[in-house]
Amino acid sequence: MEPNKVSGILSIILGLIFIIFPLVSSGLVSIMIGVSLLFLGIASILTEFSALNIIIGILAIIFGLLFIFNIDALSFLLGFQFYIIGILMILIGVAGIFAGEGVSKIASILIIILGVIALGLGGFSLTQPIFAAVLIGVALITQGVRLYVAPKN
Repeated sequence: MEPNKVSGILSIILGLIFIIFPLVSSGLVSIMIGVSLLFLGIASILTEFSALNIIIGILAIIFGLLFIFNIDALSFLLGFQFYIIGILMILIGVAGIFAGEGVSKIASILIIILGVIALGLGGFSLTQPIFAAVLIGVALITQGVRLYVAPKN
């Protein structure tokens, strides 16, 4: 079987797991990110005893422990990403409205509207971790279908 089809099937299965078990998958992602940060912090401290490495190591260990025991990393990171994308889209839309010829004003207004929607999704995903897991599940299924039906290169 082609690698794209295998990746597509695995992506669809993972997406379904995220949708069917959003709390478990969201918590698992948070724990995996926390453990990764914990190891990063330890490695940073042990690599070189410079002030910068020790500070980075301590911060990574603190955030790692927070993600393992307290914060839902998935909704936090997804919400943060939506905020950044929303702000950038609004800025690009405003720049498009004030730009000269060659830029569609309607497209710029639509980009601003999508930016506002992205900001709303960011706030919603921060307050509802289940939403973040389901949204990632839908994205994984969409990507999996695209990989599975993509023509062979």
